[in-house]
Amino acid sequence: MKLDSNLLNIALFQPEIPQNTGNIGRTSVLTNSKLHLIKPLGFSIDDKQIKRCGLDYWPHVNLELHESYEDMREKYKDSTFYFITTHGENNYAEVEFKPGDFVIFGRESCGLPDYIRESDKERCIRVPMIDTTTRSLNLSNTVAIVAYEALRQMGFPHMK
Repeated sequence: MKLDSNLLNIALFQPEIPQNTGNIGRTSVLTNSKLHLIKPLGFSIDDKQIKRCGLDYWPHVNLELHESYEDMREKYKDSTFYFITTHGENNYAEVEFKPGDFVIFGRESCGLPDYIRESDKERCIRVPMIDTTTRSLNLSNTVAIVAYEALRQMGFPHMK
């Protein structure tokens, strides 16, 4: 499948909270990004909570479901993948994002599994935060932060 060269690909690895996915779907629509959901999901995508969180935007989400992380990587093997993780050594704002890049976000409860992070350490990136006892920023907030930085670098394609 050939992607529109102006798209940013936002991928959620086994998302658990429908409200976050609904909010991210809305962000995807309004930024002309494609949303990839990697199974298993912690909810049904027909769930009314997702539709409510995505408001009237959910039917407009450019959505692709993947049976597994490996299936998605194989399908898009020529694409560049970045992994958002609190374990990342590189700051997300220091990455040079390009059209068609994938940004992978982990589960709300535990992030990305070790096998994914370990497979591509140089592309593990983080959003800076203070050292605290809480885990991390909310998933939908983190997606918005990273997506807008990537799109800023690309000149906000098709956005006004």
